[in-house]
Amino acid sequence: MKVLLTGSEGYIGTVLQPLLRLAGHDVTRLDALFFQGCAVTPLSDAADVIANDIRDLTRADLTGFDAVVHLAGLSNDPLSELAHELTWDINHRAAVSLAQMAKDAGVSQFVFSSTCSVYGYSGEDFLTENSPLNPLTVYAKSKLAAEREIGTLADTAFFVTHLRHGTAYGASPMTRFDLVVNNFVAWSNATGKVHLKSAGNAWRPLVHVEDIGRSFVAALNPVRAQASQRVFNIGVTTDNMRIIDLAEIVAEEMDASVEFGPGAEPDHRSYRVSADNALQHLPGFNPQWSVRAGIREIAQQIRDNGFSVDDVEGARLGRIAHLKWLLKEGRIDPNLRWPATKESASVLESS
Repeated sequence: MKVLLTGSEGYIGTVLQPLLRLAGHDVTRLDALFFQGCAVTPLSDAADVIANDIRDLTRADLTGFDAVVHLAGLSNDPLSELAHELTWDINHRAAVSLAQMAKDAGVSQFVFSSTCSVYGYSGEDFLTENSPLNPLTVYAKSKLAAEREIGTLADTAFFVTHLRHGTAYGASPMTRFDLVVNNFVAWSNATGKVHLKSAGNAWRPLVHVEDIGRSFVAALNPVRAQASQRVFNIGVTTDNMRIIDLAEIVAEEMDASVEFGPGAEPDHRSYRVSADNALQHLPGFNPQWSVRAGIREIAQQIRDNGFSVDDVEGARLGRIAHLKWLLKEGRIDPNLRWPATKESASVLESS
């Protein structure tokens, strides 16, 4: 199929691109390019990327595609806290508009990157796609709202799949270090200590970035006899872990000790998620990675590049830090758009 991949130059997108092509798809890449220059390993030719903001797309931009795989957005809870209204604008309103334009343009499949954060706080029981939803953050609420509205567009000619992926980890050309596994490994490699910023009580469903990519490839092979809208939790059910238990595993793999940062408090986002439905009903989805293997992989990438804690927490490899740097330098404006002036960038910085 001819596939439009939004957010193609991000953490998941740069891993997903070659998987889609390996599956035989013709991939067109689209990205706002906020993080250009932040790659850990070389990216594909930037000249092949359509540099555009999903808020600015038109129906004409969607014409001729068979499928849209929609990754673009403000990508986690802390990043969404940078600006609440922008999170709603990008993660919710722009996503719904994109889906509507895709349907109007004759696109037959729309795959939406959602999140297990929609479950919020749910105790000790394993959650399925039919479990109650309890989003606690702007990020999770915006994703759930987008799921619900995009789902209303689904019909026999417009096939919608929502993939609620767990907490990602692992190496990518655009590795993020604001993710718990990657961050733990980076700290332990640099300091000999696994640094917890919370009390470690919360549960998280962990899933390797490459396995997330595999779920999107699998979603493009729908069984047409099924419903026109599907929702899947994406992860490995046995890789649900409490943060403190994950810290102990990283410490064991990295020959490090565990320490709690100042003011470490309980994390109210805690959920255990079953991914068994995807294994049974998402044809072709077959996760390959374990958490321990992912720890070793990201440790090797960190060592190969000589990253320090300052690097992984800094403006090149830290997503929030990088956006704040772009704002401070006047590269983007307060609405996260190119180009901007230093005068306009100061508005958000001082708010």
